[in-house]
Amino acid sequence: MKTRLIYVHKWINLGCCISTMLLMSFLIGCGSESKPARPVTVVDFGIAQSESPQWQLIWSDEFNHSARSPVNPQNWQHDIGGHGWGNQQLEYNTNALRNVAQNGDGYLEIVALKEEIDSNAYSSGRIHSRDLFEVQYGRIEAKIKLPIGQGIWPAFWMLGQGFPNVSWPDCGEIDIMEFRGQQPFESTGAVHGSGFSGGNALGGRFQSDQDLSQDFHLYAIEWSAQEIKWFVDEHLFYQLKPQDLPKNAAWPFQSPFFLLLNVAVGGHYVGSPNERTVFPQKMLVDYVRVYQAQDQSITSEDQ
Repeated sequence: MKTRLIYVHKWINLGCCISTMLLMSFLIGCGSESKPARPVTVVDFGIAQSESPQWQLIWSDEFNHSARSPVNPQNWQHDIGGHGWGNQQLEYNTNALRNVAQNGDGYLEIVALKEEIDSNAYSSGRIHSRDLFEVQYGRIEAKIKLPIGQGIWPAFWMLGQGFPNVSWPDCGEIDIMEFRGQQPFESTGAVHGSGFSGGNALGGRFQSDQDLSQDFHLYAIEWSAQEIKWFVDEHLFYQLKPQDLPKNAAWPFQSPFFLLLNVAVGGHYVGSPNERTVFPQKMLVDYVRVYQAQDQSITSEDQ
């Protein structure tokens, strides 16, 4: 695939931060206590194998259960609610199977519908692994087929395990993939922390000559104490090191993070749907896999 890589070190758009939606919904004070990483759970072990001998699979969800099955409660919880999520989003996120379910063909479906719930014009879903699974360092990836359309905003991302007791952006956020449905040839990745959040987040863009919504693509980061690298289909398009942060900014990416998947409708980053936006819109997730380095010195603080 012919690609054109564009590096962007500061978002201009004040709405680019997918985490902004969490600020208003969780007005909880800061904390500094750090928890150890939880024991990992391997789902369908042996199905997922890394193509690189450098990485060892430690956790995965292959979404191989029967049609209309809910997500595995050992892996995922639902965020439920609406009214903007602090980011002027228009959807109400539910735990209903019409919004979040396995489809029986090996995929997770997160579906945005045009339906009014509690004065919200749309419904959708957002799941997370908080208090179930966190990871510190490694390769984190998901194979995803994206929805499309003005105002459609799918994402695969991570937050520091301390959230919400450690408030955003101090907890840290890693956006592995964000996608504006009206810009189908481009996806983005970014980080947020104290001193580089919201409109000042640090990130990059991946651009392709193919519509990214037309097929499955692999979105990944490789994360160590020294840097974070972003990939689409193994194409490295952005990397960040602690020395790249603004002066006096802290590097919060040295503790465990948990995973999130969602499809937002509307919000600062994408704007509202218009008359050409078709519903339902569906994000298909083939799998989510987490690897850690066979040689732990690759990701250790000592290197």
